Parts: sequence; structure tokens; C-alpha cells
Amino acid sequence: MFKDFFLVFISNLILVVCVLVGVAFLTLLERKVLGYIQIRKGPNKVGYMGLVQPFSDAIKLFSKEQTFPLMSNFNLYYFCPLMNLFLSLFLWMCIPFFTVNFGFNLSVLFFLSVSSLSVYTVMLAGWSSNSSYSLLGSLRAVAQTISYEVSLALIMLSLLFLILGVNFLDFEKFQENLWFVFLTFPLFYMWLVSSLAETNRTPFDFAEGESELVSGFNVEYSSGGFAMIFLAEYSSILFMSFLCSLMFLGADIISWFFFIKVTIFSFFWIWSRGTLPRFRYDKLMYLAWKSYLPISLNYLLGFFSLKFLIFTLFI
Repeated sequence: MFKDFFLVFISNLILVVCVLVGVAFLTLLERKVLGYIQIRKGPNKVGYMGLVQPFSDAIKLFSKEQTFPLMSNFNLYYFCPLMNLFLSLFLWMCIPFFTVNFGFNLSVLFFLSVSSLSVYTVMLAGWSSNSSYSLLGSLRAVAQTISYEVSLALIMLSLLFLILGVNFLDFEKFQENLWFVFLTFPLFYMWLVSSLAETNRTPFDFAEGESELVSGFNVEYSSGGFAMIFLAEYSSILFMSFLCSLMFLGADIISWFFFIKVTIFSFFWIWSRGTLPRFRYDKLMYLAWKSYLPISLNYLLGFFSLKFLIFTLFI
């Protein structure tokens, strides 16, 4: 038993380290792609073609002086970025493995539960700073995340009716011959846009609208605290790219092609940041509650009826 626990611990430690290295190079990819979109080079001085740039950034961030506002709630202020990063890395534990790892038969429920918890860290990070700007930023981020979590959960439920299970591994069995993106293209499109909103990225980054909120809920953070919030954001981008590929483009996890698809989705996150202007906040909420919610509910009822019909006719 002890050896099994040790193997599980080591395999998850390797997974987390690989995710953090992936996050480091995702930031480099973002700066390079944004550079070329804006007709400039991006980082190209540190190491060969700027490959060591993410690590020098990390050293600089973590070695800077950590400041904290005098009137802040110190314990919460210090603890929230840590918890934010922990939750975003903890999400990766539900990724299906074929080797020694957690046997998650309920991995979809685990994803929905843990992703909902990150709302609290954002809210408390904004509130504990004792700054009006960070509080406003955190309230916007929380309202946005909760709104789009509803449509994300309903889209996921529609797919769960198709596979009749709550394990991410089931997506591989049901997509051997036909990817779900061809079967449910509108749902795929809605999932992609909702994922953008869920990760607080352009064109939905209202938590950090420069004109009025400076940098959003992380405005008072510096050094390691800011770096952890930054890492958590990019880790969740990678995870949502992974989920998009897993749920809609065939979950062939043991092939290189799967990771190429994950990279393409991550590139889409960056591409949208470089090209799309920021949405208006009321339109964002209108999109969530008046467009995506009714459509995803209708899809859910449609798939439920379809499954019920199949069961009554053939079983």
C-alpha cells in the first residue's frame, strides 16, 4: 500500500512540475505571438531566441520585495494567491491516466467542484486588499465566473447524456469513430467562448479593465503573490485547452496528436487576446443569461429526449 501511495504521489508531482514548465513556455508563446501580431519580435535576448526568458521572469518576480497594504487583512491577503494556485493545479488531478494514478470514476464532478472553489479565492483576494479598485475587480470577476459556470455545467451535462457516465475516460471510448465537435458544433463553440470568459481572458477580461480598474483584484499584489495569481491563470488556460481537446476533438490522450490539439487551443486563447477588442460588461451578462443559458438548456432537453427514445425503442 505504501509503495502504491508513493507511486501516486511521484506521478502527480511529475504532472504538476510538467504543468508549471508548460505554463512557463505558454507565457513565452503568448509574448512571441502578441509580438508578431503587433509586428515586433517579442522576447529574443535571454538565451537562444528568448527561450530562457520565462525562467528569468520567475526569478525576478520571486526575488522582488513583497509589499502588503497597511490596512489589509494580512492572513487572507497572503493566503489567497497560494490557494488560487493550489486549486488550479489540483484541477489537473482529474486528468485520466493509464498508469498508476488516482482512479477517478467521477472526474467530471471533481472538475466542477474544484473549479467552483476558485471563485472564493478571487473574491477574498480582492476584498482582503482593502482597496476599492481591487474589490470592484474581484466582484466583476466573481459575477462573470459564476454566470459562465452555469452554461459550462449545462454544456457538459449535455455531453454526459451522450456518454452516460461522469468519467473523462469515457470520452475516448465514444469518440473513436466520430468526434463530438461534428455532432455538437454549436455546443463546442459555446464551450470555447464560455471557457474564455471562465478564465477571465480577452475579450472578457473585465476584472482588469485598464480605463477604470487598473489591474483588477490583483492590483495590490507584488512579487510572489502576483506571480502565483499569474501562474494560476495560465494553468487554468492550459487545463481548459486540455478539456476542449478531450471533450470535443477525440480523447486520444496517449498520442502526440492530442497534445498538438491542446497547443492549438492554447494558441487560440492568445490569438483572441491579440485581435479582439474588449466586450461591454452588460453584453457579457446578456450573452451568458439570455443566449447561452436557453440554448444549452434546449440542447440538454434534446439529448435527454434522444437518450430516452433510444432506451425505450431498443432496450
